[in-house]
Amino acid sequence: MPASLESYSLTPIGHIATPFRQKFAIPRQPNLVNAKGMITFLAPYSDPTCFKDIDAFSHLWLLFLFHETMERGWKPAVKAPRLGGNATLGVFASRSTHRPNGIGMSVVRNGGLVKDGKTLMLEVEGVDLLDGTPIIDIKPYLPYADGIPDATDALPNPIAPGQVPVIFAPDCEAELARRNKKHADFRSLLTGVLAQDPRPAYRHKLKTDERDYHVALYDADILWRMVDGCIHVIAIRDGEPGRAG
Repeated sequence: MPASLESYSLTPIGHIATPFRQKFAIPRQPNLVNAKGMITFLAPYSDPTCFKDIDAFSHLWLLFLFHETMERGWKPAVKAPRLGGNATLGVFASRSTHRPNGIGMSVVRNGGLVKDGKTLMLEVEGVDLLDGTPIIDIKPYLPYADGIPDATDALPNPIAPGQVPVIFAPDCEAELARRNKKHADFRSLLTGVLAQDPRPAYRHKLKTDERDYHVALYDADILWRMVDGCIHVIAIRDGEPGRAG
């Protein structure tokens, strides 16, 4: 192999802003929750020419870096949440963040380009990325090639997303209304995120969990717990989230 191909570097084309301020509770796959993101592009990739006819595509592939876990290195076998959190899969049979090159990919809905002065941005929906994630490439989703109707997934015990009821304490209603004025999707986004039951997979069997959990969305810290198979939101506050668990 030529020496020039033994290693290489990647340069982000931009960074994405999302509601997810911590890794905990980010949806496990894209499009499970209608979370919006805004990609701000860096020069020279902020040239509108780079995006000519991108509005022809309803969905896009985002390639990105798992920037907060890359320093931990990779693992040949990883624990799989959908298998209960204890069983392992080979890294290449998973979508784990602990990968040899720390590259992730998500298919998202194309919300269109936004121009703010000299700044070029792209709105996307259905994101599962941490706020500030570096984007390294964008490719169009092609239904005739990327949509495989007879594709199979034979792993047992897949997690059924969005099945857990979410109940808000009465004291939370005023705070929900206040935050919905700033982020119109706040209540629906929070409900969708929590309905996935973001607890570690090994705790899903606990219908009542003695632990309190925190989720960070936008600038809010949400305190919640699992009681009788329902997620109860106890408080919504400003500031950095407490430690999950």
